[in-house]
Amino acid sequence: MRMREDIQAVLQRDPAARSALEVLLCYPGLHAIWMHRINHALWNADFYTLARFGSHISRFLTGVEIHPAAQIGRRFFIDHGMGVVIGETTVIGDDVTIYQQVTLGGTGKKKDKRHPTIEDGVVIGAGAKVLGNITIGARAQIGSGSVVVKDLPPDCTAVGIPSRIIVKNGQPLSKDPAQAGPSPSDPMRQDEEGLPLYPNH
Repeated sequence: MRMREDIQAVLQRDPAARSALEVLLCYPGLHAIWMHRINHALWNADFYTLARFGSHISRFLTGVEIHPAAQIGRRFFIDHGMGVVIGETTVIGDDVTIYQQVTLGGTGKKKDKRHPTIEDGVVIGAGAKVLGNITIGARAQIGSGSVVVKDLPPDCTAVGIPSRIIVKNGQPLSKDPAQAGPSPSDPMRQDEEGLPLYPNH
């Protein structure tokens, strides 16, 4: 059952989750995903206004805004949730985790694909912005506060504004300023000083 699978995903990924009942009652990100499934079904049945109204109600109740046309895979986990925005043409794979205030946003005014594709197993830290018709490769990690506007390969870690890759396939990249060094004003310099990529609990 999908709902049981969703609850187990939260229990596995959030050390603050103590029981299935607590997750069921107290996780707005989970409630937003469940409401999105209803709204997505309405959208696919051409009940566009009703689907948009449902997503509006969901945003009011959970603080999470998901366009009903967005495609979301299994075991998607939104931790905390407040301020999350997921745009219309976003595609999210399985086992993806995102934190509060993440934006999966569009660029331009085209009617075609203009939001990101997030492949399986990606983790996106709090406050990160992933913008445009780009692809974030499987198991990539995006640090908190980063702004991503270009494709990221699988199995990498990216931080900064704009984002740069600091780890690829488990290996740190060179810190040569010409290749990977942060700018003096880069708020993600903390990631290279040992602070957590995903401040949470």
